[in-house]
Amino acid sequence: METRAHLHREQSYAGPHELYFKKLSSTKKQAMEKNGNNRKLRVCVATCNRADYSKLAPIMFGIKTEPEFFELDVVVLGSHLIDDYGNTYRMIEQDDFDINTRLHTIVRGEDEAAMVESVGLALVKLPDVLNRLKPDIMIVHGDRFDALALATSAALMNIRILHIEGGEVSGTIDDSIRHAITKLAHYHVCCTRSAEQHLISMCEDHDRILLAGCPSYDKLLSAKNKDYMSIIRMWLGDDVKCKDYIVALQHPVTTDIKHSIKMFELTLDALISFNKRTLVLFPNIDAGSKEMVRVMRKKGIEHHPNFRAVKHVPFDQFIQLVAHAGCMIGNSSCGVREVGAFGTPVINLGTRQIGRETGENVLHVRDADTQDKILQALHLQFGKQYPCSKIYGDGNAVPRILKFLKSIDLQEPLQKKFCFPPVKENISQDIDHILETLSALAVDLGGTNLRVAIVSMKGEIVKKYTQFNPKTYEERISLILQMCVEAAAEAVKLNCRILGVGISTGGRVNPQEGVVLHSTKLIQEWNSVDLRTPLSDTLHLPVWVDNDGNCAAMAERKFGQGKGQENFVTLITGTGIGGGIIHQHELIHGSSFCAAELGHLVVSLDGPDCSCGSHGCIEAYASGMALQREAKKLHDEDLLLVEGMSVPKDEAVGALHLIQAAKLGNVKAQSILRTAGTALGLGVVNILHTMNPSLVILSGVLASHYIHIVKDVIRQQALSSVQDVDVVVSDLVDPALLGAASMVLDYTTRRIH
Repeated sequence: METRAHLHREQSYAGPHELYFKKLSSTKKQAMEKNGNNRKLRVCVATCNRADYSKLAPIMFGIKTEPEFFELDVVVLGSHLIDDYGNTYRMIEQDDFDINTRLHTIVRGEDEAAMVESVGLALVKLPDVLNRLKPDIMIVHGDRFDALALATSAALMNIRILHIEGGEVSGTIDDSIRHAITKLAHYHVCCTRSAEQHLISMCEDHDRILLAGCPSYDKLLSAKNKDYMSIIRMWLGDDVKCKDYIVALQHPVTTDIKHSIKMFELTLDALISFNKRTLVLFPNIDAGSKEMVRVMRKKGIEHHPNFRAVKHVPFDQFIQLVAHAGCMIGNSSCGVREVGAFGTPVINLGTRQIGRETGENVLHVRDADTQDKILQALHLQFGKQYPCSKIYGDGNAVPRILKFLKSIDLQEPLQKKFCFPPVKENISQDIDHILETLSALAVDLGGTNLRVAIVSMKGEIVKKYTQFNPKTYEERISLILQMCVEAAAEAVKLNCRILGVGISTGGRVNPQEGVVLHSTKLIQEWNSVDLRTPLSDTLHLPVWVDNDGNCAAMAERKFGQGKGQENFVTLITGTGIGGGIIHQHELIHGSSFCAAELGHLVVSLDGPDCSCGSHGCIEAYASGMALQREAKKLHDEDLLLVEGMSVPKDEAVGALHLIQAAKLGNVKAQSILRTAGTALGLGVVNILHTMNPSLVILSGVLASHYIHIVKDVIRQQALSSVQDVDVVVSDLVDPALLGAASMVLDYTTRRIH
């Protein structure tokens, strides 16, 4: 009889993929006939330890949900079957998988010779198992010495091998093992675009490579356990608080065992000094692990009141522990890969993961040679919250892998073919080789409208959504989340891969924390607002936030007339006056994030009142609001309208009416525009004398009306040394959206390439 726990476990995993499986059911028969495979595909999944099971289990669950298409055999070996490492085979049984074969393959000793002997013992035992099971395909994960034995046996016995996580780079002997398995494997499932590029560079056949993401992310990104505090208390004690504890997981580095043991001592000393509740997991079975356990016992970690030392934590519970930790420290691949899904701060020690792609939540301490250095890292990282990272997956790996398995034609020759093409720039995401467009979600938070757009790497606005911007904080946040979720879903249909979210907003912004510190009067109830966290938590994407003037400058730098310019200034002439400064190719934020408030440069001590509370600012003269004010004055005095003009009774008088009147010969309107343009020109002269840029870009709806006056003022008022500056009108249609997108695209481009 199935227990409730089992039923809940099945439903919580199968639920997110149920629709996918139903969608495929109508085409299964055609797929089988097309691939010449008229029987079930017999898949053998071999798991060696707790770490690889967390990646293989989602695939196993997926296979199990389609018994009409697959037969699953499970082989368990390695440290799963050792008491000192938690007898972790039990979690496989608890997940209701039938274990076909258990192989005791570990020779104890935990040194280099024992690792070699363990590989030899596995090679002796595996042929009988594989002869008995006769799988069509064996799924092997990762870079462990046990996995090398599995791949060697299967390859020599003409069994097709599907390798998970090939092409990655870490930094130890694991690299050599991983790449050796790649050469033995017939099919590859990789997690990142860089890994895919590496596999192609290693001459693997691109048609047999699937960029799916990491299977563990399918569970990570859907993990929402409301009762996480009971898990935290179970492992760390009743008095511990969320975000106020540390998870430590450190393994030996087999190429430098002596140094890695010393580094482990320093880590424990630093954790003792840091004085926070800490969950310490025992190291894996690699050479040197025995010495690391001795260090733990020598320092009394198992009996220290601040520490809980455990051999194994079930993966579902481990997810909740790292998701709500104040920090994770060590050198486990889990820290640099899976933990990024939650934005939990990580301290990566030493060289074991030196080559891994990481999110911004990871702080590297490459030479962890002093306790103080590790302690400083703890002070820097503990308690922070970073954007969620999807470098290693988007939560849809298992459906892609199952589809990939179904596409395997058992009639094809088994012999591998190696390819020698140049590395391709654009590589497919799916088995169908559909080229995806790398894109960003861009959000423009304006005083009147809220706009969300899907923007491609080339600056093309693929699709745009516009809604009226609500007045209250709660309604505004809710609408932003709703529009972004809808746009992200639409992006899938449009074949766009969303890399992150960029937000452009008025006011003063702390881009490091993603917080709007003080907004403009146009956007009420919008001070000290954390925009990054709710969006990152909802979409599982990194999020960037900046001031709209800065975004306009970034848009010009990436897509506009500032491209390739080392020093330039952008001035936005719209409802208000804003801007951004690019100096030596980088955006200037200032010590309190108040740089480039160009609209509030004072050009007259007795000028009109400004919305900032001062007098005589450029914005008080040249902004859309200022022109609207002057237009209304003229209209109230019946001095605005000239022949050929009319204003409907239900239409408010604005800046465009003033401009129209000036064009039709209204002398007073022309005088107002000349004064406004002169004020703007004087502000530009001040900028030239302060920053000495090579280019000034006027952006916004009023730019074309001001440019000639601005150039005249520069000729009359500026020093001769700066008069040759180029002043141009921006040719970008949506600088705020493009600038928001550029924050995402610039960062991800640097990270990937």
